Amino acid sequence: MAWLDEFSLVLIIAACLLLGLAPFTPEPHVWEKLKMLFDGRLVRPLDIFDLILHGTPFVILLMKLQRMRRLG
Repeated sequence: MAWLDEFSLVLIIAACLLLGLAPFTPEPHVWEKLKMLFDGRLVRPLDIFDLILHGTPFVILLMKLQRMRRLG
């Protein structure tokens, strides 16, 4: 997990705000895909790819924060 140390926290937060939440209107894309997932409507490959693409920055952010807490 040392590769995670190479990324700055500011860069990861910027990725969450820009890539993770884009497009911003009418609702963030990741939010739309998560609702589809919990409703059981996330079946098309493109929608699954969108969830992975827009959700990855948030996963990396959680991993980075957890690693920072452990190395503290």
